[in-house]
Amino acid sequence: MTDQAQHLRTQLLNELTAVGVLRTDEWKAAAGAVARHDFLRGGFFRNAGGAAWEPVLQDDPGWLEACYRDESLVTQIAGTILPQDIRGQILREPTSSSTLPSLVLRMLEDLQVKPGMHVLEIGTGTGYSTAVLATRLGDDLVTSIEYDSDVAGRAGAALWEQGIHPTLVTGDGLLGHAEGGPYDRIIATCGIKTVPAAWMEQTQPGGLILATIGGWLHASELARLTVHEDGTASGPLLGGQVSFMLARPQSPPPLGLLPDLGAGTERQTGIGADVLDDWTARFITQFAVPNAQRLMLTRDGRNEHVLVDVVTGSWAAVYQDSGQWIARQDGPDLLWDTVEEHLDRWHAAGKPSVEKGTVTVTDQGQTLTW
Repeated sequence: MTDQAQHLRTQLLNELTAVGVLRTDEWKAAAGAVARHDFLRGGFFRNAGGAAWEPVLQDDPGWLEACYRDESLVTQIAGTILPQDIRGQILREPTSSSTLPSLVLRMLEDLQVKPGMHVLEIGTGTGYSTAVLATRLGDDLVTSIEYDSDVAGRAGAALWEQGIHPTLVTGDGLLGHAEGGPYDRIIATCGIKTVPAAWMEQTQPGGLILATIGGWLHASELARLTVHEDGTASGPLLGGQVSFMLARPQSPPPLGLLPDLGAGTERQTGIGADVLDDWTARFITQFAVPNAQRLMLTRDGRNEHVLVDVVTGSWAAVYQDSGQWIARQDGPDLLWDTVEEHLDRWHAAGKPSVEKGTVTVTDQGQTLTW
């Protein structure tokens, strides 16, 4: 490693220690032994304004300095496109990235790992967090699974070049990796809509699952769940509005043909659609209507906030009329009634912060209580 890279890495870790992200000497030492730039030699994309992205390659000015800023760096666009594939700009969605170091290290601290524990990582990505894990615990105690075979191949090459040899698996991380279990800890570096049953089955009773629970309304929080003897799991939300790209198999499907939004029954509602502008309220709404997607439509000269359940076909349209919020809904489930019920319980509890919430996962689904 160059002196400049070593200086930049030390400076970054000292900054993260000063703000309380790095809380233990063990994780600081592990992170200090791993060069993040070695996992970004293929370059990355930087935002060029709005939805535009432009490549930054290893030989470009500022590449090394960017590798050691506390920023997420996009490494893949649209599922296949790499920085070296582009000249100029591209207007597509990011699909893989190197997570900002402060979040990687915060999550490793929050995982509460002890020496000798076996860890399954969901989402190898560039391999940086895998390297830090393996440096701390040892190669034989770390298994990492990556959905994208090309991403997995690049991560494996970067790890092996540094002499780090954890167990690497290419496959659907939502299924875990039963052959390597049971695990003491599972950590997910992708967002999930629901906690997979496979993860609970593959975790030792008393073990922990650390994952970002989110959804199609784009609000998410980090949860640390303890797996119980009866196969259920529960635990607190840790706060911070942590956000990851959703696991690809849980990405929202296309809405397709919309239902007849002029049908249904209308009523006044005490909770307007503007509540969905609040992160916590939107997070709670995802537990209420987990299969709903949100869109804005203009009908009859007014803006309507629409929720559509892509599984049942139920829908709700909420709009303002003379200062009063009106909800129109139809389908087997009354979506806005369900949203109101969950938000009313939150209001009755005094609108506590997410850190006061507890997530419980059973074979019947997952719930959020205060």
